[in-house]
Amino acid sequence: MTLEAEVLERPKDKTVEASMLFVEPGDGKPRVEFSYGSGEGIVTAVYTPRRVTIRDARRILPHLDAEGFALLRHRSAVRDFWDDAEAESVGRAEAAELVARATGARRVHVFDHTQRRRAPDAIRQPSTRAHVDYTLKSAPQRVRDLFGDEAEALLARRFAFINAWRPIGHRAEDWPLALADARSVAPADLVPTDIVYPDRRGEIYNLTYSPRHRWWYAPDMGLDEALLIKCYDSRPDVARFTPHTAFENPLTRPGAPPRESIEFRAIAFFD
Repeated sequence: MTLEAEVLERPKDKTVEASMLFVEPGDGKPRVEFSYGSGEGIVTAVYTPRRVTIRDARRILPHLDAEGFALLRHRSAVRDFWDDAEAESVGRAEAAELVARATGARRVHVFDHTQRRRAPDAIRQPSTRAHVDYTLKSAPQRVRDLFGDEAEALLARRFAFINAWRPIGHRAEDWPLALADARSVAPADLVPTDIVYPDRRGEIYNLTYSPRHRWWYAPDMGLDEALLIKCYDSRPDVARFTPHTAFENPLTRPGAPPRESIEFRAIAFFD
């Protein structure tokens, strides 16, 4: 089973320069608190905008175990991704199959999905800070939380957290997703940050700025495309953490509809 993605050709290189937010190192561990129903609450981290070059990923063949992400062609059978019941019953099964086919994992468990809309009244806006969803600490803990007594046996073999991200409703022109080549990110660039929910506590990595980072995006992603994003891999000799963030694309055409997207969070288990 190959991890190589299918690149959908575009006639023009759409590399851009844009601003994104990076965390500033400081005293004490950063913390972000959420309140259900009202979005983000307390934020103790300090973020600074930096301009970076974001290259056109349609010019390469990104690989989950190299760059840490893959661009795939996939048309979904889901009719309405805003219908949580359909997203859960149909969309999660599709995402599990997509991850399994791309990685060769023996088992894939999709445990969550999140819809996002860039709109003034939307609670779940596109994330605008460079981050990674899991850390060396929180990834195995999430497996324990989800699998209980079965967890230790699963943790004894390779496992990976992979997000399946796709636009919904229309092409993703507005505020697309940028991804850092995992090979360009040093461990010291990743800042553990507490994420506090009303019912649980987690940990993510925020990203500090470095001129070494190589950023990519897939311009104008269509409804028949999906991005797979490596958020953690227990195997140390492949891409392990892929920072990502939404960014304001200077090439967005006037009148383009605000971005709508969905991400499915999966764990892939290997033999």
